[in-house]
Amino acid sequence: MTPGSGAAGDFAQLIYSASPIVKFVLGLLLLFSVISWGIILYKWWSFRGIEKQSSTFLDVFRKSAKFSEVQAVCPSLGLSPLVGMFQAGYAELSAQLRANQPAPASPGSAATRPTLRSITAVDRALLRASSIELSKLEKRVTFLATTASITPFIGLFGTVWGIMTAFMNIGQQGSTDLAVVSTPIAEALIATALGLFAAIPAVYFYNHFTYKVKGYASEMDDFALEFLNISERNFT
Repeated sequence: MTPGSGAAGDFAQLIYSASPIVKFVLGLLLLFSVISWGIILYKWWSFRGIEKQSSTFLDVFRKSAKFSEVQAVCPSLGLSPLVGMFQAGYAELSAQLRANQPAPASPGSAATRPTLRSITAVDRALLRASSIELSKLEKRVTFLATTASITPFIGLFGTVWGIMTAFMNIGQQGSTDLAVVSTPIAEALIATALGLFAAIPAVYFYNHFTYKVKGYASEMDDFALEFLNISERNFT
């Protein structure tokens, strides 16, 4: 048997022989870690798709001569938060233009174009859509913050319980021999290590994803201004 396999076997045996409380703590920490990594992988993949589709959407938006042309490509770029904002702004814009449609021109008179009643209403529609899209981007990310803040304390609870068990063994057996206290102390250290194992990546990726969301929020603000400028220039 190699030294590594022996250590692994001792580690597994240590967990198997742990007290029910320590096993519960380790299981809870493992659950937090698995869920956190699932969220990390899901958000990483989602944000990758968002960046790609947002770039494509902006190219289409800036090259198209009409909003209707942009609307036609929106279903294929649904991951981008800019698409949700555009559809909300376009819906408000279309509703106002239909409601403010001028009467049919008399023969020989110049045709008049529809105009917006309120550019502020379009701004509000974009703002509401921006809030909805931000909520979607932030979904599940807060669990990483919860994991980062709570798992060290759960691990600490396991540590305290292991140390309490060690002192109880000393009191019951009247001995401070290392064999008496080594197992519960080792259990305590495993709980601490697993708590850190769950918390450290959660902290890193929470900060990473929060930074990404702030970048998307800034991009949405810029898009809203661009949409309003085009609307005001063409329909007021």
